[in-house]
Amino acid sequence: MTLYFNNRNKSIGILLLVSVFIQACDNKAEQVPNSTVATSGSNADFIPFDVQHKLGSTVIKKRPVRVAALDMNEVDYLDQLGVPVAGMPKDFIPHYLEDYSNNSNIVDLGAIVQPNMERIYALKPDLVLMSPIQASHYQALSDLAPTIHFDINYQDSSSEYFDAVKQHLLILGKIFDKETLAQSKVIELENKVQTAKQIIQNRPEKAMVVLHNNSSFRFLGVNSRYGFVYDLLGVKAVNSSEQMGLHGQPVSSEFIFENNPDIIYLVDRTAVMEHSPVLDKQAIDNPLLRETNAWKNDKVIFVDPEAWYITGAGVTSLKIIIDDVLQGYTS
Repeated sequence: MTLYFNNRNKSIGILLLVSVFIQACDNKAEQVPNSTVATSGSNADFIPFDVQHKLGSTVIKKRPVRVAALDMNEVDYLDQLGVPVAGMPKDFIPHYLEDYSNNSNIVDLGAIVQPNMERIYALKPDLVLMSPIQASHYQALSDLAPTIHFDINYQDSSSEYFDAVKQHLLILGKIFDKETLAQSKVIELENKVQTAKQIIQNRPEKAMVVLHNNSSFRFLGVNSRYGFVYDLLGVKAVNSSEQMGLHGQPVSSEFIFENNPDIIYLVDRTAVMEHSPVLDKQAIDNPLLRETNAWKNDKVIFVDPEAWYITGAGVTSLKIIIDDVLQGYTS
């Protein structure tokens, strides 16, 4: 059969073809780049479930594909599970996640402490992962997308800290159909913790965690952001002060000398904030510190400040912290 078109029909046909082409281009432009799309599992067999957390209850109705991770611990979890990140803050990225820094497919969402809400809205995530640091934005984020709060206590990590880490990892495993992998990561961490506890439990050394910032010291004891070092790993504290908080109690060299720790774990905050090299003993040398057991026995441990200060509650950072702690017990 032969079909005949008049000029009017030709024009309509051309317009329809152009319309289809433009629509296809628009749909393609709205897609998230492949490297930022979580593709594990399918929504065909996904059963919606609730995630309970300290800020509320979040219903996960489908497997997310555009994930905004507002905390480096969250990025670490997703990295461990092989789940792509669509957007994240890029102001302080630890060295073990440095591949995310210059990845143009991952949207820079501003700062960890103050994420850029406009960029988050523009990203159109279908899951937001946040920590207590961004808690003030919870309601606004929840109105945008399902938002899960990581129930980790950065003020006082001595109680239920490790349980919160494991639980959060398993929740993410369930969301992204990575439950077996998440469980294996939990077992890895549990084994590493148990090994460290066995090494430390019968040792007599007493330790002190000190934050160094712009030539001043702050002491972080058993009820601080590093409380889990004492509570979880069994490190013996040189001082039972219950000072709490993210940045601890301001102290002098005299305080350190008087408490005379056998081990000093020094966290160089300045190195993190200014992206500068980590301190060494020469940089903090003074007559009082030289008289401590830690100094005399070469047990001033300059820890990985990015793992301790930027993160501290992720799979990779916990492994690094444990390794740093064990340096204090090597001969």
